[in-house]
Amino acid sequence: MSKIGKICLIVGTRPNFMKIAPIINRMKFLEIDFILVHTGQHYDNVMSRDIMNDLNLDKPDYFLDVRGGSHAVQTSKIMKRFEKVCIEMKPSLVVVPGDVNSTLACALVAAKMNIPLAHIESGLRSFDKNMPEEKNRILVDHISDLLFVSEISGVGNLKKEGISGDMVHLVGNCMIDSLVSILPKSKEKKPWERFNLSEKEYTLVTLHRPSNVDKNIEKTIELLNLLSNENKLLFPVHPRTMKQITKYKKQLNDNIVLCDPLSYIDFLGVMSEANIVVTDSGGIQEETTYLGVQCVTFRDNTERPITVDIGTNHLVGTNIEDLLATYEKIISGDKKNGKIPEKWDGKTADRILDILINL
Repeated sequence: MSKIGKICLIVGTRPNFMKIAPIINRMKFLEIDFILVHTGQHYDNVMSRDIMNDLNLDKPDYFLDVRGGSHAVQTSKIMKRFEKVCIEMKPSLVVVPGDVNSTLACALVAAKMNIPLAHIESGLRSFDKNMPEEKNRILVDHISDLLFVSEISGVGNLKKEGISGDMVHLVGNCMIDSLVSILPKSKEKKPWERFNLSEKEYTLVTLHRPSNVDKNIEKTIELLNLLSNENKLLFPVHPRTMKQITKYKKQLNDNIVLCDPLSYIDFLGVMSEANIVVTDSGGIQEETTYLGVQCVTFRDNTERPITVDIGTNHLVGTNIEDLLATYEKIISGDKKNGKIPEKWDGKTADRILDILINL
């Protein structure tokens, strides 16, 4: 194992932890030397500390503590602080997951210091360059030495951009590895009972994108009220969303249950037993497809098309009437019979480590 050297793993936001945890567990099993760097992009307890506890992750070796700020400020802070880590630790490989500012910042540092770079979740494209995440995905893919792809569309997207051959590996989805390992514990806790909800008799809502909760919060509240006429709603409120929704709170129907953000274990539990999930998240589209739960995505596009093509995801755009029409069809029993995509089997980390070792 010594030939691999010290591998540097990056986390910055809650979904990053879910993607990196299976890699860490496999590295420990294989006795591979690694360091974990947490940029601090998500820094509150639920978004950071609690997810580490849920996934049985040790305290990071480095915490960069960048917190908030504009995209430029946040990215530059991470770059300056991560460069010092690389100078000190001299990693043989940097592994970045996902598409957030932490991903881009650490990838740029590695590339400029000529440290080999691996990107987990490569090739995903929404084809909407107004999304900061889309810019991050494209830039990171084009400076990476190893591209680990979660779904088949990613291989085609990379090929169209001139990236193919031995650099690209369809390995599956690390988030599903975490889901598979945690799901039994999540169900055993029955977190939905805490909110007086019954299995398959409620809708879970997650909304956090600025287009839905910063600019159009009144429209979003209107949507929640309309949805709650059909089904009880559980809405774990993102910290940014709570600030927006507080001044309109009196306008929410009684059938809507607001709560603070849930731990990963509890959220996975309530998602697995929801009748429908309404979301603007990327990762939740994947998790619901694996769980066989109907997902209504309140966005104009998705970087995870396989969840629509063969999964349980309904991409409805941002028109309330279109969302309600799809929602009512599902309530009446017109559901997608989805199937689990190739290599979403809980063994993605095994395949990634096999590739690194064989290289």
